[in-house]
Amino acid sequence: MPTQNKPTIYDVAKRAKVSITTVSRLLNTPDKVNPETRKLVMDAIDSLGFTPKAEARARAMRNTNRIGVITPFFTAPSFVQRLRGVASALSKANYELVIYPVDDMEHLQGYISSIPVMKNLDGLIIISLAIDSKDANRLYENGMQTVLIEYSHSALNSIVIDDAEGGRLAARYLIGKGHKRLAFLGDIEPPERYAIYPVKSRLHGFKEVLKEAGIELPKKYIRQAENRQDISIKAVHELLNVDNPPTAIFAASDVQAMSVMKVARQLKLKIPDDIAVIGFDDIDMAEYVDLTTIRQHLDESGRLAAEMVLARIKDPKRALQQIKLPLEFVERSTC
Repeated sequence: MPTQNKPTIYDVAKRAKVSITTVSRLLNTPDKVNPETRKLVMDAIDSLGFTPKAEARARAMRNTNRIGVITPFFTAPSFVQRLRGVASALSKANYELVIYPVDDMEHLQGYISSIPVMKNLDGLIIISLAIDSKDANRLYENGMQTVLIEYSHSALNSIVIDDAEGGRLAARYLIGKGHKRLAFLGDIEPPERYAIYPVKSRLHGFKEVLKEAGIELPKKYIRQAENRQDISIKAVHELLNVDNPPTAIFAASDVQAMSVMKVARQLKLKIPDDIAVIGFDDIDMAEYVDLTTIRQHLDESGRLAAEMVLARIKDPKRALQQIKLPLEFVERSTC
């Protein structure tokens, strides 16, 4: 029997009822294609099992020696440290790091749609982004070795932390120091549709321990604030100007904790005598300003993710791993 011809870009265009130009645009610049059309084309690609010529070239070369990282907020200190960990592991293995910044849902969906099909990467690391089952399965079925950081899916490798436990650690420490009026500052509800919500879990753990200790956390002591200095500073001023202001603030990031410290200095408040401060992450600057914080081993998570991707490239049959990294309370001078 004659061998069935492999599907071509023409077959994809015909199945999706779009032009060849549209299919090509999706494969090369997916963020330029609207979501409805992208879905039609990707459904056609999936159903036909279409393989672009770029993939055939990549397979002929065996490896591209390129690992991609899809990440939002890639200039934020915590993300920089994660990327530093990724880069250190990849450089030792002579792999190139390619960063795909995400600032909206269209960017994310575009990358997830095109990268597994084009095969111009050997592996992928996705940081702090929610991936649904359809996208996870596309990555898995196309052999794109992938590790998720701060999110998990059973079809992919993942590295996570227990954010709620981070909140519990902060609450236990502050209660142990005798504080009764405690406040929380963080980006509880990020506006981005593609974002994950670790801060909500940190608040949940914080409230859980306070409740167990019979300590109330009134709404006036909880401030939603984007992880930006101007917005955080405004929120801290509001917290410290309520009736009966808090004696301690748990900030959901070190950057926001430093905003607390800045406002405290402006108001001539002594740290930790007048206001105690705990952050989260343990970025490099936290040690410099002597900030008490919850360490989540940022560099280690990046390094480990890169090593996991490389291991799966070497052995695709290697068992998937779901790793939970421990948190560590780091006591410095702000509490």
